This record gives sequence, structure tokens and C-alpha cells, in this order.
Amino acid sequence: MSRHPVLSTSLATLFSARRARSLRASSFDRTGANQDFVRIGPGETFTLMEHDGPGCITHFYCALVLPDVRDYRNAILRCYWDGAAEPSVQVPLGDFFGIAHGRVREFASQLLVVNPGMGSSHGLNAYFPMPFGSGARMTLENRGSTPFGGLSGAFWYHVDYEAYTEPLPGDIQRFHAAYRQERPTVPVGDQPNVQFNDEPNTDGAENYVALDTTGAGRMVGLHLQVDNTAGPVWYGEGDDMVFVDGESWPPSIHGTGSEEIFGGGASPKHAYAGPYTGFHLVESPRYDGRVAMYRWYVHDPIHFSSSLRWTVEHGHGNNFAVDYASVAYWYQEPLATPHPLPEAAATLPRLDGYDEAWDALRQARDEAMRAGSGHDVVNAASVALYGGDYARVRELLTPLLGG
Repeated sequence: MSRHPVLSTSLATLFSARRARSLRASSFDRTGANQDFVRIGPGETFTLMEHDGPGCITHFYCALVLPDVRDYRNAILRCYWDGAAEPSVQVPLGDFFGIAHGRVREFASQLLVVNPGMGSSHGLNAYFPMPFGSGARMTLENRGSTPFGGLSGAFWYHVDYEAYTEPLPGDIQRFHAAYRQERPTVPVGDQPNVQFNDEPNTDGAENYVALDTTGAGRMVGLHLQVDNTAGPVWYGEGDDMVFVDGESWPPSIHGTGSEEIFGGGASPKHAYAGPYTGFHLVESPRYDGRVAMYRWYVHDPIHFSSSLRWTVEHGHGNNFAVDYASVAYWYQEPLATPHPLPEAAATLPRLDGYDEAWDALRQARDEAMRAGSGHDVVNAASVALYGGDYARVRELLTPLLGG
């Protein structure tokens, strides 16, 4: 019998019957009260979700209130599929959701969404489908030296998923995500940190590597971060070079500059966010400072049969010495070996002036609670803090603190 044309209409999965049970693992208060959060102490690992049998995670949501921005790097999200001893997802929580350099930017894309709350809180949402055959386990480790969640010390979360009575088809690949960083990158040649370097790069050997895996699968996304400490010069002349199934240079996929990867016009000076591409963080129109970008390969996944090595030059010919970090998202079988994480302290972003601003916010919050006033000022300072404007935090709070 031929497939009915109604099944080819947009969003047909919304009305097509499926033999699935909808479930949620969450931080709701098991006593029936309203303390709908969990607490994760220093060095602790908390199991967010665990299920036996076939299923698929469809949505992951979480939120913090008044967090220490270091929490976003110190908390490590891990996902284990089908009883595996090693995780297929091993990424700092904030980076997984597109939070870069300890600076929160609200944006809406097809796979990641960061929504606003009050100034000190944001709702983080991920919509990657994460299928599993015999079971799934999701954990969060606090590698920090203080309770996770900053001043509130609390973590709210939902993991929405489907459970199936039938086994998954044999060709369903498993979701993976890996964090990498190079801080700083090592410049090549005698023209470091120069935009229009024309030295040839005919092997890609010194490129920044966001993903290097063996197996069969498809890459579906990339979150790339650059901290341009070289100064007010465009850092993004580097091409992406994607080596599929062990091929040599030139690879099957070779780009023409970093902004093209993320759908931008030449040398973006301002932030933008779309369904599949974005420069969602641009700290300075002069190009110095911190930037972050995403690319979802939803309609054009990068297929591989035996291996994939996704790379990008740091400046043309790799002539820039700046800080790179990334999260790659992909599906594959068999399960990949997790990329090792650096020590917690080595992953923390550059946070010049943050400690003073964070201390001022903590004092101001306590003073506002004691006095019963000043909460609007504290909220405005929170917006500045999580946006990375630490001077503005001190400016707002000095009158409240009598400094």
C-alpha cells in the first residue's frame, strides 16, 4: 500500500499515531511541597534521569537562580546509553546549551533555546532527540568547590522522554556531544595575529579540531567559541576543513572563512540568532574579546562511514594565537570513546573583574533582603553580571552598598 500523502505534510508526526509512553524525570518535590529543585554539593554527582528499556529523550530543560557563572563550566553533563560504562555526552552544562565564556545570551534556535527569566535566571532548553535501546542514564557532576547554583544553591530540571514497548530498529544511531578547547592556539608562520595572512595551508594539520571520531554516523551541530585576546582585529579568516573517512587534503568539505560556517556576512560586528545559524555572542564590534557561534546541520548533516575530523583554521594558515573552545554534536554507532576533559580550573573562562562584581552582588542581595528594598537594583545588576558587564554591576550597586 502506498504512503498516504497526508503523511508527507509538514509536522505530520504531530498527528500520526505512535506507540509510545510520555514520561518526565524532574526535580519536583517528592513530599508534595514546593521545593521543586535539587542541591548538588561540591564534588557530588547527581542522577537526573535513569530508564531501563528502549526510548528517546525529546527535551531537556534546566534553570538556575543567582548562579556563580563558573557553575556553567564546573557542572559536567554526562549521558550513558544502553548500559555503557563510558558516557557518550560529556560536556560542561553551560556550553552544552550554548552559554559561552560565562556570558549568558538569550537566543532561540531549532535545537537550543535560552529563554529569559528574572535577571538572575534563564531557562535552558535542548531539543536534540537522544534515542536509546536498552536504557539511559543522565548525570550532572559538580566539579566546583562550592554548592552548585550560586546564591540559591538550587537546580531545577526536566528531562522529557518517550518509552517504547518495541525495540529500536537496528540502524538507529546514538547521540553524542563532546567539549574541546585549545587555550591559546599556537600560531603558525611569521605573521601572527594578522588578518590578511596569505601563507598556504595544504594539510590542515595545525587546525583547531572540534571533533575527531571513528565509527559511522552524522554530525548535526557545532557550538564554537573564540576569545580574541589578540586585540581589535578580525580573527575569522580561517576555513573549515572537514575530513571524512580518513581522506587527505583537500577534504571533501572545505570552506572559505569562519563566518560562512555560521551563515554570516563578512566579519559580523553584531550578534544574530536564527533557526540554524548564529553569532549569538559578539562582545565588541571591533572584534576583540569574546564571541560565540552555532551551526545546526539539520538539513545538511555531515555523513561519515568510518571517521570524521571536523577542523577549522585559527586565522588563515593558523596564524592566530587566541582561545578556542567548542561543543560538537553528532550521532554514531558504535558508541564513541569520550574525549577527556581538562581539569576544572583549566576550563574556566577569562573573567577579569568578575570576583569583585560577584562579591558586590552577594552583599547587595543580602542587604536588599534585610532592608526589604533595593530588589530592582539587584535585579538590574544581575542582568549586567550574567551579560559580562562587571563594571556596570559595581556602578549599580555602589549606592546600595554605601561604597
